[in-house]
Amino acid sequence: MNEYELENASRRDFLRKSTLAGGGLVLGFYLNVADSAAKRVAKPATISESSVFKPNAFIHIAPTGKVTLISKQPEIGQGIKTSLPMVIAEELEVNWLDVQIVQGDLDPIYGSQSAGGSRSTPTNYQEFHKLGATARTMLILAAAEILRVPASELLAKDSAVHHPPSGKQLSYGQLVEKAVTIPVPAPESVKLKDPKDYKLLGMRIGGVDNPGVVTGKPLFGIDVQLPGMLYATYQKCPAFGGKVVSANLDKIKTLPGVKHAFIVEGGTSLKGLLPGVAIVADSTWAAFTARKQLEVVWDEGPAAAQSWAGFSAKAKELSEQAGSEVLRNDGNAKQALEDADKTVEAAYSYPFISHASIEPQNCTAWFKDGGIEIWAPTQNPEAGQKIVTETLGIPKEKITLHITRSGGGFGRRLIPDYIIESAAIAKQVGVPVKLTWTREDDLQHDQFRAGGFHFLKGGLDDKGKLIAWHNHFVTFAHKVVKDGKETLELGSGANLSGDEFPGRWVENCLLEQTPLECNIPMGPWRAPRSNVLAWVFHSFIDELAHAAGRDPLAFRLEILGDKGFIPGTGQQGIPYDVNRMKHVLQHVAEKAEWGKKTFPRGQGQGIAFHFSHLGYIAQVAEVTVSKDGKLKVDRVVVATDIGAQIVNLSGAENQVQGSVIDGLCALMFQELNIEKGRIVQSNFGDYPMIRIADAPTRVDVHFLKTDYPVTGLGEPALPPLAPAVCNAIFAATGVRVRQLPLLRTDLSWS
Repeated sequence: MNEYELENASRRDFLRKSTLAGGGLVLGFYLNVADSAAKRVAKPATISESSVFKPNAFIHIAPTGKVTLISKQPEIGQGIKTSLPMVIAEELEVNWLDVQIVQGDLDPIYGSQSAGGSRSTPTNYQEFHKLGATARTMLILAAAEILRVPASELLAKDSAVHHPPSGKQLSYGQLVEKAVTIPVPAPESVKLKDPKDYKLLGMRIGGVDNPGVVTGKPLFGIDVQLPGMLYATYQKCPAFGGKVVSANLDKIKTLPGVKHAFIVEGGTSLKGLLPGVAIVADSTWAAFTARKQLEVVWDEGPAAAQSWAGFSAKAKELSEQAGSEVLRNDGNAKQALEDADKTVEAAYSYPFISHASIEPQNCTAWFKDGGIEIWAPTQNPEAGQKIVTETLGIPKEKITLHITRSGGGFGRRLIPDYIIESAAIAKQVGVPVKLTWTREDDLQHDQFRAGGFHFLKGGLDDKGKLIAWHNHFVTFAHKVVKDGKETLELGSGANLSGDEFPGRWVENCLLEQTPLECNIPMGPWRAPRSNVLAWVFHSFIDELAHAAGRDPLAFRLEILGDKGFIPGTGQQGIPYDVNRMKHVLQHVAEKAEWGKKTFPRGQGQGIAFHFSHLGYIAQVAEVTVSKDGKLKVDRVVVATDIGAQIVNLSGAENQVQGSVIDGLCALMFQELNIEKGRIVQSNFGDYPMIRIADAPTRVDVHFLKTDYPVTGLGEPALPPLAPAVCNAIFAATGVRVRQLPLLRTDLSWS
């Protein structure tokens, strides 16, 4: 069926034609298909009738009884390829052993397919429940017709429909032929399962790709192999945004295995196709080897004058002036600070860092017949398709994009620069081409987590209560042209919201922001903004608590107060449930025995919390710091509130534990220095990652089930880790950490 036929088909015609095409029962989303009753199958409760969607097929039941479920979201290690199909399978009452999961390619029938912001679960959870329940209802109705019994006497269980009074049962495979003739039931007639009856959700289910991962099966983008495929590498200017003046292409073309070498003009977007030199060979090794002899004359452009030292000096200068933008101005922070019984002032800074995913960026593309076929480990396939259309002029309908598994994402693969590089090379070569970045490419041409500088002042009254807060945030931005005028656009993850805690809690609060122009690529890094803002704010809150002579937990609970539910304010405002946060904070304190332990010098506890990506998370870290400054994180206790249901307990625990380790890695080691507009570090030798010896000895994870919608977990457990550890370091040593990474601070004590 083509798109026109789908939009004009009756529900019965759709089911029949889908069955003829696939040999079984196919049930799909119908989202905003005009005049189709089947539209109601999985229409989200939050979607208005006027929203525009297209049909999406997710369930296929073959006459053999084999159930195939489509996973539409990219799998980047977050477990979504397992967890979302589990939701359908739960409602469908199918035996998980009968289920086959297939990764869906980019297709508008699936709706949004990006994986970022911990949104995959919350945006699909209710719809997938409805989809599975609708399919189950149709199978029961089919069985009722075959057995000539009331549907109310039937129940679905273990991939079959049972009739307890007679003891008869029909497998789903036996019901396929009849089920395709059943009209799609109205939404109000479809009953979802009671959570107390769940058999699959909340259980520990291994990832569907786990056997393939541990046995080295070709699952990842870097594993793609095609007949007649060539292999490419791409050299960009070391200074960001530089252009090619000339290159020794004639020599490169004579080297063993090299088939092509050419200059790609590229453009100016740091997230797009930048100028460079492509080398295409009969193996990756041949391409990489030839690249070592590549000599390029570059026009390095304005970035070559930029450095981290220069940025730091400029930030200090700007901090002494008024911010260029006021994000929040409640009360009179200046006067309150002057009148405060005690004031605390501190400057916090953090560097640019890389995503450093284990699988470097790669993409395979094949240009033929005016179209292009792409195999990409991407978090955002729609963006990949869009950039190919806009850059190369290939119509959207002539782009096929296959989503492969990614060897880590963390936000990096939301930006499609590596996809457009591969596509541009393939278009010129005309055969399948796999582009593979070296580790050096991946580290030095990332879409980096932005650095930043915070200049803070806090005021306390004579009772040790926080009465004033001032933060001047100097951040990074790119110069862009909008409406014919040059302006500074903040980098991804480099902005501050006026709602950021404690922005809505302190009576006298001034939040200012000043952009600092740079030519450094910036992109979302796991828990964008929150991954650094939590460290800054909850470390400074700890400073204030100690200055007040207050227990850090009691001080935080006092700030949260009894406000209950706080609505969002401003453009980026997000509602905040104070009671949920207090609940996780008190729970983590209880589980960690906060205030009940006595620690010797060199050991201590630290506490922090943060609201991020709709998740309410609190953490307590316990650390040991030797006299010579060696840190060991002994235990991290995590309390999470992400709503009413944990989908896959195994995956959820993995996400929290992984967030703790990832956050600790960034806290302890990760730092990129910038000189002459380029990254100094080149590989893991000078950009160390966390090893087993530095990982926490224990990570205790506690999930609080609450009566709220289910939200994601890939990101919200990371932000509280850094402040919890740094606050524990202070408790153990009296040393306050105000600069990242930790290796920049001498933790030794005597």
